[in-house]
Amino acid sequence: MSGTSAALKPPAGAVKPARHPDAPAPGELLGAHYGECFGCGGEQAHGLHLAARAGEGVRITAEFTVQPAHQGAPGLAHGGVLATALDETLGSLNWLLRTIAVTGRLETDFVRPVPVGTVLYLEAEVTAVAGRKIYSTATGRIGGPDGPVAVRADALFIEVKVDHFIDNGRPEEIRAAMNDPDQVRRARAFEVNP
Repeated sequence: MSGTSAALKPPAGAVKPARHPDAPAPGELLGAHYGECFGCGGEQAHGLHLAARAGEGVRITAEFTVQPAHQGAPGLAHGGVLATALDETLGSLNWLLRTIAVTGRLETDFVRPVPVGTVLYLEAEVTAVAGRKIYSTATGRIGGPDGPVAVRADALFIEVKVDHFIDNGRPEEIRAAMNDPDQVRRARAFEVNP
């Protein structure tokens, strides 16, 4: 990405990321971390319903189809929706690290318009880790992995404790998520950025 700010350049002491031994296997569909998530949740009528898959190393791929509810200009995806797709994809990388993290900074380049009805194919990877800081990058292509580049982003995620969500989330949703009888869903509700 051209013009990336200094805040998104890993410091000299940053290390190469390591995939957690308990991370989802390459090719495994990650699924929604929370049903109400606008990015990946199935319970959001107008959400992105982004589907992400674990890749090799600390990489993932994801796809979503731009719907009429995602328009900014007539027939074209809203830039904020595209930024959300990138953020969701980048946030999903943290599942491969088994780290709870939130978006600290996201810089996006919009390269070309994305028409309604288009499948946006996203690829993302963690490039470095420095303490609680996780550096990552993503690219979105129109139609598939060999399609033209439409959007790119670099991001900085910050590792947090689950208390971040408990202290800052709306109490009704926090209680509902924490009281979910399904232990896996209960734990995953707090896995990625808010």
